[in-house]
Amino acid sequence: MRYIYKTLLLTLVMLSTLNMSHAAELKVGYVQVDKILKEAPQTAESGKKLEREFSPRSLELDKMKKQIATIESELDQESLALSEVDRRNKQRKASNLKIEFQRKQRELREDINIRKNEELSVLQDRINNAVKTVSESEGYDLVMYGGVAYASNKIDITDKVLKLLSGN
Repeated sequence: MRYIYKTLLLTLVMLSTLNMSHAAELKVGYVQVDKILKEAPQTAESGKKLEREFSPRSLELDKMKKQIATIESELDQESLALSEVDRRNKQRKASNLKIEFQRKQRELREDINIRKNEELSVLQDRINNAVKTVSESEGYDLVMYGGVAYASNKIDITDKVLKLLSGN
């Protein structure tokens, strides 16, 4: 019986030593996603693309805003000279324009947010592919994103991923 316990204990010690030697071979990497999102060329491209896509609607909102300001200015300057009916009509027109402006502004914000999320999803896929490519080519066993309290520069592969995304 003693022999069995000694053998079992010796086996456990050998297995734990074997596991420790395997753990020493583990290659770990870390990626700063926020840095990649700021510095990746695709981020700037995406921003320009969204700006081109939504600039006509933004210009339309600017025109409406100026139109509202013009009507309100006319109301202030001409309030004494206008008849009650004309004054109410201008106020109603300004009020209706404000409501339409707010609606269009809200719709634009919602559409921009939807498109930003779509573009971000595409960018995240590209980043994940780049991380995978760097990890596989350099033999990493584990690569972590954010949520890490500390990671030394020795395991940070962010610049390698950025370089791959930049095409260099």
